[in-house]
Amino acid sequence: MGWPAALGLLLAGTAHAFSLAWPLAWGLPQGEPQAWLQLAALATLAWQLQRCERPAQAARSAWLFATAMLVATFWWLFISMHVYGGLPAPLAALAVLLLAGLLALYYALAAGLYVWLRPASAWGGVLLFAACWLLAELARVRLFTGFPWGQSGYAHIDGWARPLAGWLGVHGLSWLAALWAAALAACLGPVRRHRAWALAGLVGGALGLAALPAPRGEPLAQAPLSLTLVQGNIAQDEKFMPGTGLADALRYYGEQLGQARGALVVLPETALPLLPSQMDPLYWKSLLERFASGQQAALIGLPLGALDQGYTNSVMGLKPGTEQPYRYDKHHLVPFGEFIPLAFDWFVRMMNIPLGSFARGPLAQASFEWQGQRLAPNICYEDLFGEELGARFRDPQSAPTVFVNVSNIAWFGNTVAIDQHLQISRMRALEFARPMVRATNTGATVVIDAQGQVTHALPRHTRGTLEAQVQGTQGLTAYARWVSVLGLVPWLALGLATCLAAWWMRRRRAG
Repeated sequence: MGWPAALGLLLAGTAHAFSLAWPLAWGLPQGEPQAWLQLAALATLAWQLQRCERPAQAARSAWLFATAMLVATFWWLFISMHVYGGLPAPLAALAVLLLAGLLALYYALAAGLYVWLRPASAWGGVLLFAACWLLAELARVRLFTGFPWGQSGYAHIDGWARPLAGWLGVHGLSWLAALWAAALAACLGPVRRHRAWALAGLVGGALGLAALPAPRGEPLAQAPLSLTLVQGNIAQDEKFMPGTGLADALRYYGEQLGQARGALVVLPETALPLLPSQMDPLYWKSLLERFASGQQAALIGLPLGALDQGYTNSVMGLKPGTEQPYRYDKHHLVPFGEFIPLAFDWFVRMMNIPLGSFARGPLAQASFEWQGQRLAPNICYEDLFGEELGARFRDPQSAPTVFVNVSNIAWFGNTVAIDQHLQISRMRALEFARPMVRATNTGATVVIDAQGQVTHALPRHTRGTLEAQVQGTQGLTAYARWVSVLGLVPWLALGLATCLAAWWMRRRRAG
């Protein structure tokens, strides 16, 4: 592979990352997904792989593409390690590159498998490419705790495949996008027969999908719930310092809890950065008494636990008429941030980030019930795992009516990470036809309706409160019904079955 082809793959991988949330301040709306760019970028990879004759050649091409894609997707990890963690800049940059390079191996293996099994039929190759891409994406979801940030399906939250989110979920959109990109590459490639008909079929198929009705939830009979979402904008490098950020957080959030007007007040992840036992007893008592009576409730992000029981990254719910506060413990923990992977203590010791050794909460925890709503908290990047949120929909009678995400991504500065996370939350709302409200430290603090559209938003990196209303919904989308029972199994089965069929056809040709 010559340098022009390598450069083209690196640029295409970067374009794929940009398609998830356009990061530049020119040309296109900043922070918005670009479905066309994702298809063009992935079609470039598919076009290159169609010309590869050896699996090793294909693996190298896909590895270059995926490494560029992943570096350009989560380059902001550099900020958390260098700016806030104190890791020297060269080492932080190297860590991001190594992470991207390791995750890119999934795509390299998938590309090698694609070329090895590639059938004689061009359209059979299209199906195989989509299956291999899907398997690589699923590997990022499940292996080594999972880090699927930047999956290709998120580029289509506003695109032509949007109506299918409530039927197939983001993994289905990723598979469909790969199928369409490979078909486009086949039309533009060496297979010239019926090219015009094939292109017409692609355009017609996209228009047909765009015309499909997206599944919608049924609004609850109850009146909309009034909200006060609090965004503290606490400086990340001061958050745990007793004389500055910690005192500022306790003061500001305490004031907002006392002054809030909404029927539900929501504070960000670890808004109160101390255990209740570490706080001034009068401070904690005043919070409990504040919501022990009246017509208001609160969801508060804070750590909970004790040395002998273990610690959790949690959300506590306070409302009148209950003896014990509601508690949600984060289930999907962040490697290096909330637990230290085996044999990586040496790396963590090089940074000054306040890390916790948190215990994992159970899957499918109960919702917080308030004013006829079943509010399902999720913390930080837990909303990245739709199949885990889907476990809460196994019983339709207790299924959530509203998702509540509390986050603190101040670790990553004022970067495209905020926009990427917003698109992730919007996808979950669209998949389950449930509104998602988000209270964050620095943004995006928003209300997303059950159709995945932002209805209320607070300016980012500012201190303030968002007063809004949210209308909960009921009823299950097709995606919620099957993912709550089967999880990722259908997509894994599709990918493996396609590869198995290609392998069987290859054996028949060889025989």
